[in-house]
Amino acid sequence: MDIGTGTDWHAWQRSWDRQQERYMPDREERFRVMVDMVEALVGPEPRVLDLACGTGTVTARLLARLPGATSTGVDLDPALLTIAEGTFAGDDRVALVTADLKDPRWRERLPRDTYDAVLTATALHWLHSEPLTVLYGQIAELVRDGGVFMNADHMIDETTPRINAADRAQRHARMDRAGEDGALDWAQWWEVAAADPVLAGPTARRFEIYGEHADGDTPSADWHARVLREKGFGEARAVWRSPSDALVLAVK
Repeated sequence: MDIGTGTDWHAWQRSWDRQQERYMPDREERFRVMVDMVEALVGPEPRVLDLACGTGTVTARLLARLPGATSTGVDLDPALLTIAEGTFAGDDRVALVTADLKDPRWRERLPRDTYDAVLTATALHWLHSEPLTVLYGQIAELVRDGGVFMNADHMIDETTPRINAADRAQRHARMDRAGEDGALDWAQWWEVAAADPVLAGPTARRFEIYGEHADGDTPSADWHARVLREKGFGEARAVWRSPSDALVLAVK
């Protein structure tokens, strides 16, 4: 608990996790594979950039498994960054940076010029394909030779419409059941945050920045792998998949 505000940041983390798991019940599995591959490819003490870090979900899983790691979390969302700041207060392994990934100069805010690994999860689908392609080129310059980039996100294969429709129907039925069991949906979670004395201000600023949830593109895992190779990575492919999501790994 934060002594200054009386806020239980770990309770907010659990609440965020449960809301996200309403949409992605296999969320922890993708994190497990992500950290597995970080350790396998760059070792147990990586210097990591947690891109669009939100509340610090990836960083928390990383440090729990690899306590010798360090992480720079970067995001623009003031509400989620407030939760991250409360969660990691006093942990000198974690630095948090406010930056807009669509700003060409966002990398100038980072404390390092290169990283062993750049990781992101369920965030870059906010971007359309063109700015995402630009971002992938910037990420390639941040990853050291031999380092890795991983993106776990919604990646839809549009060549299989019947499979996609069946998966979509099943996912929505599962989300409805999770709601009946008490899991908040996206809009409900933000309503709770807006009513909290500590998060009300940051939440209001967040909606001034983003508005309501607006998705960009969700191209296939093959598209992500191809673009990453074009932008300077030597190898890239999906290392985990579900019917609608994938974790793409690229090695510099």
